[in-house]
Amino acid sequence: MSASVVDSAAPPVESASTESRRGFSPPSLVWAAIPLLLLAAVLVLIVRTDGGLGDRTVPPIETLSVQRVVLPAPGLIELEVVNGGPDPITVAQVLVDDAYWQFSMEPNGTLQRLQAATVSIPYPWVEGEGHAIALVSATGVLFETDVPVAIASPQADRESFLRFALVGFYVGIVPVALGLLWFPFLRRLGRNGMNFVLALTIGLLAFLVVDMWGAAQETALATVGALDAPLLIPLIALLAMGLLIVIGQTFRRRNQQRREEAGALTLSYEIALGIGLHNLGEGLAIGAAFALGEAALGVFLILGFTLHNVTEGIGIAAPLVKNRPALFHFVGLAALAGAPAILGTWIGAFVYSPFWTTIFLAIGIGAILQVIVEVSRLIRRAQERAGEPALTWATFGGAAAGIAVMYLTALLVAA
Repeated sequence: MSASVVDSAAPPVESASTESRRGFSPPSLVWAAIPLLLLAAVLVLIVRTDGGLGDRTVPPIETLSVQRVVLPAPGLIELEVVNGGPDPITVAQVLVDDAYWQFSMEPNGTLQRLQAATVSIPYPWVEGEGHAIALVSATGVLFETDVPVAIASPQADRESFLRFALVGFYVGIVPVALGLLWFPFLRRLGRNGMNFVLALTIGLLAFLVVDMWGAAQETALATVGALDAPLLIPLIALLAMGLLIVIGQTFRRRNQQRREEAGALTLSYEIALGIGLHNLGEGLAIGAAFALGEAALGVFLILGFTLHNVTEGIGIAAPLVKNRPALFHFVGLAALAGAPAILGTWIGAFVYSPFWTTIFLAIGIGAILQVIVEVSRLIRRAQERAGEPALTWATFGGAAAGIAVMYLTALLVAA
């Protein structure tokens, strides 16, 4: 009786022919495609019939986003606009300083959803003064923007490229390199001192994450609403964090023989990458300030960011204190962390885009979060070998000091 019960409860044995029928044979692929084709047909029907409601009698929903205002030459204003609404929109008139003005648009005509265009206005703007601009749609809806301080926008020529490259060099590479000069001093610290510096790195990076999150949210509000840029920030940050974790694990598996030394050097490069993406955002802010004609703000940002970024070199050098890396590694670390500031000033001055700026900042958030995880793991392993908990007065004090240093130096940067 017991044997029959066991036999009846046992799962049936499938034959080889049954298992072969579970493969991706042509009939099974057809059955997989049928629901997709039917779904596509339903979506087309919804679009063609407006969801079954027929012709709408309500007014169209119009949203025109002004992404950038450029003054390329005396007597000319250019606006880069995007139709962020669900309905087509036609720019019928342009107001400058409460007066109707002639304009041209490329491409001309009605803008479809998410279509971009450049509006050119031959207006005799006055250097140093502000100008109010309003675009009027064919249905009478106004979309307003302004020129805070009228000044010729930077031109993408050789001289301008070199000038903004020098600005990025001052803001990014110079302070990071100065911070790396503390490496000989860091090598003299004991275990508690080293844990303090590593925790200081976590504090620095935690401040950068919060700072970049606020900047990304603010920038996302200036993007086209239909792109849902604020929603992309946490998603892209998590994806970037996961990607870097996988890359780091792969790299460590390929360096088993020199695991400790290679792991420390890899971590320093990861820190430099995360800081570099943050410095890219700082460069964008500086370049955009000069493009808007706010030269005083731009100079103030240069001074503030330069002082603010000196502490970043300490965080990059901290994981290397037990090793003696070659000099070219320090050059590479300074370039990786600082050179993106040069790229950022170019982008901000010549081709600034709120949407792509938001994407860059989100990637930077994810990169820095991954580095925080790695540094925390380094502290935990060192403390476990010493038989002590990860959170001690040294590590807590280091994290608090890192946040305090970044906050105090950030006070020198204008909001």
